[in-house]
Amino acid sequence: MTENLTKATDTILFDFDGTIMDTNDVIIQSWQHTFRTFRGEEGDLDLILGTFGETLDYTMKNLFPDVPLEESLAVYRSYQRENFLSEIKLVPGIRELLDTLRDRGYKMAMVTSRLRYTTDQALDAFDLDRYFSYVVTADELSRPKPDPLCVEMALEELGSTPERSIMTGDTIHDILCARNAGVRSVLVDWSITLGGRSIEEFPEGEAPDHIIKEPIQLLELL
Repeated sequence: MTENLTKATDTILFDFDGTIMDTNDVIIQSWQHTFRTFRGEEGDLDLILGTFGETLDYTMKNLFPDVPLEESLAVYRSYQRENFLSEIKLVPGIRELLDTLRDRGYKMAMVTSRLRYTTDQALDAFDLDRYFSYVVTADELSRPKPDPLCVEMALEELGSTPERSIMTGDTIHDILCARNAGVRSVLVDWSITLGGRSIEEFPEGEAPDHIIKEPIQLLELL
């Protein structure tokens, strides 16, 4: 039976990559495949990790400005098509969190910079689509994170307000997107790029409102 909400927050927004799903390996290897194809050697790992959260088109133009975008995208996506589902896994504890949030009647949406096709692949393969009333992907966005458009679209669809919403993500783009939308931000400490930091270690204006070390701790913030 669905429980009645008694606290101010009624809407939870989730990023996908690195937050709900551990896609780190397939993303890194997709980039390394692209570097090997066009540069003949693997790319610097720190450089690759620094792009997490950006849209693929944006990063590709920056890393391979001398390669036609359609060509570089095709190489990257060829690796993802062949390896995506075999190289990703749920973040431990996420399903238990989603089950609890659903049972308590929270509204949930996903806002991701990933394209619709692979997002839907993962949601279907891991039986996650039943948790989210709305999913916003990069395909639907004219302005990517950290622009607040994806959050605004989700809140409008769910009939929610920024004041009663919270967004969980793993990159600086998620933090700033939430801030720009007037929504509380939660950084996951299992982030491959930002994990291990305290709030005090972030530059002014870039700190999340909260940090959680495991998924179930999100319940304490609602």
